[in-house]
Amino acid sequence: MSGLFPAGRPALVLAPMQDVTDSAFWKLIASYGGPDIYFTEYFRVTAGYRPERKILRSITENLTGRPAVAQIIGNDLGWMVKTARSLERYPVAAVDLNLGCPAPVVYRKCAGGGLLRDPDRVDALLGALRGGIERRFSVKTRIGFSRPEEFDRLLEIFGRHRLDLLTVHARTVQEKYRPPVHLDRIAQAVRSLPFPVLANGNVSSADDALHVLQATGARGLMIGRGAIRNPWIFQQIRDRLDGRDVRLPAGREVLAYVQALYETGCSSDAPERAQVQRMKKYMNFLGEGISPDFLHAIRRVSTRKEFFDVCRNALDHGEPMPLVGTASPSCGRSPVK
Repeated sequence: MSGLFPAGRPALVLAPMQDVTDSAFWKLIASYGGPDIYFTEYFRVTAGYRPERKILRSITENLTGRPAVAQIIGNDLGWMVKTARSLERYPVAAVDLNLGCPAPVVYRKCAGGGLLRDPDRVDALLGALRGGIERRFSVKTRIGFSRPEEFDRLLEIFGRHRLDLLTVHARTVQEKYRPPVHLDRIAQAVRSLPFPVLANGNVSSADDALHVLQATGARGLMIGRGAIRNPWIFQQIRDRLDGRDVRLPAGREVLAYVQALYETGCSSDAPERAQVQRMKKYMNFLGEGISPDFLHAIRRVSTRKEFFDVCRNALDHGEPMPLVGTASPSCGRSPVK
């Protein structure tokens, strides 16, 4: 990804998360320092597909000042190539292929992580896309569908194609988001491939970031859930890499972030209950860095007042908050991340 990565330090990238990391979230997280590169939610390609306007807005109305990468998912070779070419007409830095989504509704249709069950199909799809995409072409993958050992064959396939970047979420599809995270497989990709590799999975703090980078030799990090939980994380990592003290946000700053999420992420013409339900998606991530009691309470609210009463009760204080998830490598290093 020559020309996109920052000089002299690892690249920091916001992971795509469906129905969460939309254009409003991009704009908000940029105000906290933000990543170096943003990936869109995936464009789910089927026969006759036309890219959704909602996701396209992340590209056409990108106010972050940083590059955007368009991610596609699907298995129809012809329509995947057509869609990739159509997306190249927009201001995108690259087109990315999703080979990692672990949602059953996706993988059962042989898309996302489901394609990893058919390495020959992956090979054909990579060849078609590499031949059809004029700009940068990248892939985001899991290390296999059911066993980490499947990654050996996948690496051979990735190495045959002129990828510009590979992002490795070092779990299998069936492992979903459970530990362990197989950092040795990311290191294997770094050693084996002639193009940059990003590490992805469970980075919740600057300490986690340094641990993963040192253990893998990756060119950078892609962060999803950790950035939703802690929008300060990208700046915290930069500070740590540069030898500066890492500043933790106070509870009231986290409360202000929640309020900003509500204002930017919820449509004003949506019913209040729908707005609250949407916020619970974000709170499922943020709550891991607060407390189990907070998550228990927030999942039971149905009105805006109830929602913010719970948030104020947990966050209206001046104490610093690490906002580290329970699966973070810094919460016990046993499973290396």
